[in-house]
Amino acid sequence: MQEYSVPATAKVADDDRLTDAVWANASEHPDAVAYRRLVGDEWQPITFGEFRDEVVAVAKGFVAAGLEPGDRVGIVAATRYEWTLIDYALWTAGCAGLPIYETSSASQYQWCLSDSGARGVVVESDEHRATLDQVVGELPGLEHTWQIDGDRPAVDVLKEAGRDVSDADLEERRTRVRADDLATLIYTSGTTGRPKGCEITHRNLLFEVRAAGDTFGTMMQAGNSTLLFLPLAHIFARVVQIAAQEQRYVVGHFHDTSKLSSELQRFKPDFVLSVPRVFEKVYNSAKQKAYQGGKGRIFDLAEATAVEYSRSLDTGGPGLLLRGKHAVFDRLVFSKLRAALGGQCRGAVSGGSALGARIGHFFRGVGIPIHEGYGLTETSAAITANAEGDIRVGTVGRPLPGITVAIAEDGEVLAKGDVVFRGYWNNETATAETLKDGWFHTGDIGTLDDGFLSITGRKKELIVTAGGKNVAPAVIEDRIRAHRLISQALVVGDNRPYIAALITLDPEALPGWASEHGKSGTTAEELAGDEDLRAEVQAAIDDGNSAVSKAESVRQFRILTSDFTEDTGELTPTMKLKRNVIADQRADDIEAFYAQR
Repeated sequence: MQEYSVPATAKVADDDRLTDAVWANASEHPDAVAYRRLVGDEWQPITFGEFRDEVVAVAKGFVAAGLEPGDRVGIVAATRYEWTLIDYALWTAGCAGLPIYETSSASQYQWCLSDSGARGVVVESDEHRATLDQVVGELPGLEHTWQIDGDRPAVDVLKEAGRDVSDADLEERRTRVRADDLATLIYTSGTTGRPKGCEITHRNLLFEVRAAGDTFGTMMQAGNSTLLFLPLAHIFARVVQIAAQEQRYVVGHFHDTSKLSSELQRFKPDFVLSVPRVFEKVYNSAKQKAYQGGKGRIFDLAEATAVEYSRSLDTGGPGLLLRGKHAVFDRLVFSKLRAALGGQCRGAVSGGSALGARIGHFFRGVGIPIHEGYGLTETSAAITANAEGDIRVGTVGRPLPGITVAIAEDGEVLAKGDVVFRGYWNNETATAETLKDGWFHTGDIGTLDDGFLSITGRKKELIVTAGGKNVAPAVIEDRIRAHRLISQALVVGDNRPYIAALITLDPEALPGWASEHGKSGTTAEELAGDEDLRAEVQAAIDDGNSAVSKAESVRQFRILTSDFTEDTGELTPTMKLKRNVIADQRADDIEAFYAQR
């Protein structure tokens, strides 16, 4: 078994807890800005001192409600300041937050709240409360429901309820918490089967954010800022929230992704954290605008230069000619791309799924290096990452300090360290299947090269063709999806004679492409059969095929007239493909590939 580990640079003491940073910051830096909160059309600052005082007031409300240490409380809301406030208030009261995606169904509410034995839940809106009301009769243990928006805002109600709880009683409750106590119970969204509750401790999260702080260095230093727009129900965003208190960088909460582009320009973050799809959208949008403005050729040359420049950084650096070309395109193109992210962005972190190597090289060449990482809910987010000053594009980096990564004989990625969760809630069988001999079995297939990890697919997603060839679909899917017109790509071919792909189109990119090519239609339904568009998709397929062997290459593709979405049940909230669901719902399309002709 191949292993690689990085020595720990940080420790978590047995009496450490997540709220310690809040109290330390309020004492040592009370007037420094912790958050910028969007009120109306203005970003208003909230200091570390003000945040601690609000945490105290809300936590007293939870104590007054009769919540006991260790109790679980659901949180159903979009990414907003109150989410973070309530999370820290629950920790202060000794409780554990139970995040539920705001897009979840009533049955998902019911499962998470009942399986966890939650005693309370905080919902954001009337819509969320209505969803809860559909199943509240099946939740006899649920005693409290608070609502963030509405006539009786949760924060105000809790503050009022907790007025008679003393500071001393609350401090005793807060400091009773230990590092190995449950901090949060996160139910995996799951591409198959019922979600499992991951038990994440204070130690898990503290070790994660301290190791990440040493990995990303000056990017996340005190005083820098980021705009947090990922869902806080996901472990990645949750860790960003916690690291902000540990590292003292400023966070702005934002959830309306339709307005993300303009808000990034207003907020001007020093770094951004996102999933690959957002970076792909930024790239595709820039390319589309260039083509619509008659500057497509310039963009293509700039893109090639950015990629070449980035690759040169791994082989001794750019020569004089390349530096000159880069400087020209920096004025013409790259500076505008940096401006689209606010003009101050010095780097980015990407996680959740694979980022294509070309996209990684492009952004590094533009001047915004993307530090791709890898991890799961069960590992409290990242176990590997491309560190500041140590990037190998196309990989997910080396292990974070204090973490060991190994490759089993069958190619599965294993991990060991204090970031690994303690098990699945009420599910000893699943825990035993995943935690073996001190190793967490990720379910992903990968390789190690000088400590740099590359993920090639999921064990459960491996396709075995009729000819016996094992195919990891993620490799070619990620490559195809990088095309500006393509939203999603799903490779099929299990027990079939060859590999094929279902393709969905990006509705935002289609109108621009149609205008460029003089097409009357602008939707997937209107354009799916267009020969020029099929040629574009074929080019993306050819590019994907160039990254794999002939037996793994896509022989046929089909353009669907509707996208895979969370609403159709074909995507998880983190934009991962639910392959079994898609196979069922698009069975006719798949069968058409292999019908006798």
